[in-house]
Amino acid sequence: MTPPASLVAALRHLLRPLVRLLTSQGVTYPMLADLLKQTYVDVAVQHFGLDGETPTDSRVTLLTGVHRKDVKRLRATTQSPAEPMPEMVALGAQLAAAWTTRRELRDRSGRPRPLPRLASQGGSRSFEALVASISKDIRARSLLDEWLRLGVVEIDDQDRVRLRASAFVPSRGYEEKAFYFGHNLHDHAAAAAHNLAGATPPFLERSVHYQGLDAASVAHLAALAEKHGMAAVQTVYRSARESAARDRKSDAPKQRMTFGVYFYSEPAPEEPGDKE
Repeated sequence: MTPPASLVAALRHLLRPLVRLLTSQGVTYPMLADLLKQTYVDVAVQHFGLDGETPTDSRVTLLTGVHRKDVKRLRATTQSPAEPMPEMVALGAQLAAAWTTRRELRDRSGRPRPLPRLASQGGSRSFEALVASISKDIRARSLLDEWLRLGVVEIDDQDRVRLRASAFVPSRGYEEKAFYFGHNLHDHAAAAAHNLAGATPPFLERSVHYQGLDAASVAHLAALAEKHGMAAVQTVYRSARESAARDRKSDAPKQRMTFGVYFYSEPAPEEPGDKE
C-alpha cells in the first residue's frame, strides 16, 4: 500500500526540526534508523494483533518492512510504552503548579508571590512550607539548590524565593527539558494522529498561524498567547487537581490526560517578487 502523498509531505515537514535537533546533538542517521526499527517492532506488537492475539514475527515483518531475523531479535528487547517520569521532575511540576494556582500563594494580579525562604520567616506562605505540603521526604534546601541550578527560581535581596516562570520549565537542566520534550511532543503527535485517522471523538487540536507580520506584532502576540495560555493551563490544572482527589476514591478504570499550549515564530519565507 502506497501512503498518501499529502501524508509523506507532512512527514517531511514535521521531521525537519527533529532532524536538525538530532544532528546538533550527535544522533546520526544510523542511530536513528536503529531506534526507528525498534519502535516499529514495538508498535506493531502492541497495536496490530489480530483477534486479540499477539502478531507473529511474519506479520510484524509484513506490516513494518523490518527483516524477520531483526524482528525476532528486537522482540526480545521490546520497550515498555510507559513513560517513567523522573522523581525530581514530578515533584517540581507539583510544586510549581501549587505555587501558581493556590490563592494564598498568588498576588492580586494572580501571579505567584515571592515566598520567604524559611517557615520561620513566612509561616505557611514560605517556600519551606510549600515543599513540606507536597512532600515530607525531601528537604526544602535541597530542592531550592536544584531549582537555582535549573534557573526555575531566584533569591531576591529580601531572602525571598521568586518563581522565574509561571510553569515548571527549566532554563537549564538537560534531563528535565528532555523529559518534557518527549512527553509533550508525544501527546501532541498522538492527538493529531488520532484526528488524522478519523477516530472519534476528535481531540482538541487548534492553532492560529499568520505570515507577513512585523517583529513587534509577533512580540505582542507572543505576550498575549503566554498570558491567556497560562490562564487556560492553570484553570485546567485546578479542575484536574480536584478531579484527581475525587477519583482516587473510585474503582473505575483510570486514564491520563495532557493539556498544553505552545507558541513559535521564525522568519517567513520570501514570496516571489518580494525583492522587486
